Amino acid sequence: MKLILIVFAFFLGSLPFGLYIARTFKGIDPRQAGSRNTGATNVARLCGFKYGVVVLVLDLLKGFLPVLMASQHGGWFFVSLVMLAAVFGHAYSPFLEWRGGKAVATSVGVFLGASFWITLFAAAACIGAVLLSGFVSMGSLTFAVALPVLTILTGNLEFLPVAMIIMLLIFWKHRENIQRLASGEEKPWRKSKFKDLDNE
Repeated sequence: MKLILIVFAFFLGSLPFGLYIARTFKGIDPRQAGSRNTGATNVARLCGFKYGVVVLVLDLLKGFLPVLMASQHGGWFFVSLVMLAAVFGHAYSPFLEWRGGKAVATSVGVFLGASFWITLFAAAACIGAVLLSGFVSMGSLTFAVALPVLTILTGNLEFLPVAMIIMLLIFWKHRENIQRLASGEEKPWRKSKFKDLDNE
């Protein structure tokens, strides 16, 4: 049962909802336009805000649901494996030739299933960073750093290893954004209003 749930988490995480929704409703392949990413930000940019919100919710749920199920069948180690399976499924999807999104929304989902307070404070830090800096990528990186910090502050040390792994994965997936931030070439979302952004 546990192995099946880990495989299920990876499979569900690997479903590229952004690609499916953009193609179905707008006839657009998000891999060929904008930031060439199937995540919610690029779908919102290419297809409209409401489609981006739908993708965001679905990407959250594909992390949240398997972790919620895992919490009913095992302890923290098993839950951690399910969390990683969902996130890595999203980041390296077999449906996208082992490529995928930048793992932020699905990471929010898995931590929402594992610890509400970690997710709440990390999401607040993410939103605050976006509002203060104007960069979605800065918010994503702030969220990544907040995860291990908050696992310590909230006493959820059992989730510290998975928080560290996810932090490193998000930083790796945002390496081009980090380079653009360092060189001053990252484009803020405020000016573009989700148009012609290249940061997510």
